Amino acid sequence: MVSVLSALRQRLTWFGLGVSIAGGDFGCTTDGSCTAGSTQLPLGSFGLGGGDGEGQMKHFVQDDMMNLFRLPISWQYLVNNQLGGSLNDANFAKYDRLVQACLATGAQCMVEIHNFARWNGKIIGQSPSGPTDDQFVALWASLAAKYAKADKIVFELMNEPHDLDIKIWAATCQKAVTAIRNAGALTQTVLLPGTGFSSAGDLVSSGSGDALMGIKNPDGSTENLLLAVHKYLDADNSGTHAECVTNNTAAFAEAANFLRKAGRKAIVSETGASPSNMLCYMHFCVQNAFINANSDVFVGLVSWGAGSFDSSYLMSQTPVFEGGRFVDNPLLAQCLVGIWMASDYLATVPTTFDGLVYPHILFDKRQGLPCVVVA
Repeated sequence: MVSVLSALRQRLTWFGLGVSIAGGDFGCTTDGSCTAGSTQLPLGSFGLGGGDGEGQMKHFVQDDMMNLFRLPISWQYLVNNQLGGSLNDANFAKYDRLVQACLATGAQCMVEIHNFARWNGKIIGQSPSGPTDDQFVALWASLAAKYAKADKIVFELMNEPHDLDIKIWAATCQKAVTAIRNAGALTQTVLLPGTGFSSAGDLVSSGSGDALMGIKNPDGSTENLLLAVHKYLDADNSGTHAECVTNNTAAFAEAANFLRKAGRKAIVSETGASPSNMLCYMHFCVQNAFINANSDVFVGLVSWGAGSFDSSYLMSQTPVFEGGRFVDNPLLAQCLVGIWMASDYLATVPTTFDGLVYPHILFDKRQGLPCVVVA
């Protein structure tokens, strides 16, 4: 495995680094209920409300050299609450404004359905009288046809499936992949999410990894079919608590070993931490350095979240606009951007933190803050 110090001087050369530009998911809960009226697409620069997603993405690309943005949206919003209905022209046009603003930056742009493999409490293809595979497949066929000629679009089939039969879910995903390819989106990357809220720590034990390995393109290949994995640093892996209790290296090590043996790759399409205490800085930086050190299998990392989130949100990565420019918060600057880009202003020093002595700490000389424990 590449050493952490060496990894800090690497740049991911394929997908890379980015942030979720949230708002299209607002109003969604883990049972797949999404209140379309709560949607706050970050279209402030277009006079349509929400955060300034366009300005944020331009800043992240130009100032932070990011190249990957996740654009969550609810199924309900896209079809105006009509299960099985076609894309609603007015709602899709608004979402597409965000997608086109993303594409205009030159970044990869992730179209992602934020429904937890459900519609209003019922599991796709598994609950009686619930959403059918055909309805889900039709949604993806329509989206794929819209973006078939956009080679920098990434299709993330679903946000955080959970509490379902993984083999049946994998069969549902297979149908969606086939529909996407048959709609003309032949080369775009498709992200395949497992159960257990797509947790990297559950990829193997839940059977998700094995089940998703069987999904193929119509030609029988697995080219541009990647796994989506998530992981938070709080006690219940929910991303709802300020306290960070783990750096997740054990979970990501297990996932990395599985991916290597299978000859496959993944994107860490959601992770995050709260900037409210120093221990989160330590753990988040360690996690992200580990992911970068294993970039042979983890080819991208997307942090949660910016867009329509206020900068006071617990997991906010939203930059603040001041003095005529966007300014990143220290957690993003040090533990996300800094891990990939900023080896020139980092120094290695011994540090005592929380009563423990860390013999090698990567220290941000500009901020006067420790960034990452170096093994």
